[in-house]
Amino acid sequence: MMDRLWILAVDFLMLSLLTVGGATTMLPEMHRNLVEVQGWMSSEEFAQLFALAQAAPGPNVLVISVFGWKAAGVAGALVATLAMILPSCLLTYYADGFLRSPAGAVWREAIDDALAPVAAGLLAAAGVLLARAADPGAVSIGLTVGAALLSWRTRLHPLWMIAVGAIAGVAGLA
Repeated sequence: MMDRLWILAVDFLMLSLLTVGGATTMLPEMHRNLVEVQGWMSSEEFAQLFALAQAAPGPNVLVISVFGWKAAGVAGALVATLAMILPSCLLTYYADGFLRSPAGAVWREAIDDALAPVAAGLLAAAGVLLARAADPGAVSIGLTVGAALLSWRTRLHPLWMIAVGAIAGVAGLA
């Protein structure tokens, strides 16, 4: 058990410092670590746990707690969550002072401009990973592509797309 906790701590400490745009952007690396390297869950379980965490009220980072719980119980949830949150919180706290200074203003704008496309790319990679992990069937791929296009091109509320996916799942289509 201590081995799992140590692995969770090290993995999520590193991810914490690499995360740009929220914990969701690191899903591909979390998947690689938890599913492919450690084998603590299947791709389908990974996608289901992500969906469960997203359905719960609260911040997106709660997915870390769910993954930690699956890997090592309550202790795993605590270790993974603290390892993901503490380093980035400390870095943000100390960087904020510099970035609010006159010397930091130029850097802040450059960092914002540079990190926006990085976050968008990481989020797109996470979406592709979750779509593949959930179910690679033709109907599921069609629903995923359709929802992505509707999200991009319309102002339709995402709950409508989720409802369509849920109905398709209950009907056994996806």
